[in-house]
Amino acid sequence: MINVFQPSLGDEELQAISEVFADNWLGHGPRTREFEAQFAGHLGVDAEQVLFINSATAGLFLATELLELGPGDDVVLPSASFVAAGNAVAATGARPVFCDVDVRTLNPTAADVERALTPRTKAVLVLHYGGYPGDIAAIAALCEERGIPLIEDAACAVASSADGTACGTFGDVAMWSFDSMKVLVTGDGGMLYVKDRELARKARRLAYHGLQQSNGFAAAKVSARWWELNVQNFGRRVIGNDITAAIGIVQLRRLPQFVARRRQIAEHYDRLLADVAGVTLPPALPQGHASSYYFYWVQLDPAIRDQVAADLLEQDIYTTLRYPPLHKVPAYRAEHLALPGTEACAERTLLLPLHQGLDDTQVHSIAAALRKSVEHRSGAMDS
Repeated sequence: MINVFQPSLGDEELQAISEVFADNWLGHGPRTREFEAQFAGHLGVDAEQVLFINSATAGLFLATELLELGPGDDVVLPSASFVAAGNAVAATGARPVFCDVDVRTLNPTAADVERALTPRTKAVLVLHYGGYPGDIAAIAALCEERGIPLIEDAACAVASSADGTACGTFGDVAMWSFDSMKVLVTGDGGMLYVKDRELARKARRLAYHGLQQSNGFAAAKVSARWWELNVQNFGRRVIGNDITAAIGIVQLRRLPQFVARRRQIAEHYDRLLADVAGVTLPPALPQGHASSYYFYWVQLDPAIRDQVAADLLEQDIYTTLRYPPLHKVPAYRAEHLALPGTEACAERTLLLPLHQGLDDTQVHSIAAALRKSVEHRSGAMDS
């Protein structure tokens, strides 16, 4: 089976883990701090603003706590987004207010966000679809103008930027995902960025039970009774550890070659599928934008999209749709919304395999299978 997503792991990662075992410190420790510092350097921010956590989902929930969202608050976010974003908002008692997206980029524009703002809007939460930065600079400017905090779900955008600014650093809080299917993987894991340094310190406390001290050893140097607790905020345990951080350090070093290969594959698809009637390719990146190339999507006639996916699956080529519209999820009670861009994307979009483990022969096979299926299904529909 050719998978849509697949990690790249090898001897370097195994060696890094073996060194953690040899040191006999598996929890939150020196390698965690090293990974945080290196990732902060990758972003161009200070290490104190960055926190390694156990998932980007934990980061979304932490963001809602840091911004003190709750009943009576509205949070604007695209309906074409992962369910974790909607859940993080709704769990606070705040109301997810879903906005539309551009049909081609599947990212919201600043105008889409602005149309969804209400007098009760307390935050805006945007996703960088497939690693494309989207209209992030204009959205950030809109939020700053209105005095509304901006959360960036940068799960797909580990190496994405717009005009030299890393995605995730435009807003007030951001998170990246390092789960087993992302570009940079640690198995489970994520990174949180908080622009305000005092809020970043609070995030660090909330991520570890609300404790003022990160461990007893540190407290022993300044307190006669280092085992006593000093909890000012109620938190949970969502910190990362040195095993996953050790993998992350290696993966971060390999990230440029991962992204370069993913870009090559996307360019191959562009070339191989450019002349296939009925197939719309992803739009070109605007000048000054860089993508992580997490998704490669094609858009097809809704009448044949599902059939094409089935044809490819029969040939052991797995495709999928990310993300089904959140405003259609019954739990959010927003089925009444009319979001034509989002709904068109959901009926037309199909993600093709894209990961750095694909070789050129596989890419050609995928493109050929897609071409054959689209031509066959379109012909059958016409007749």
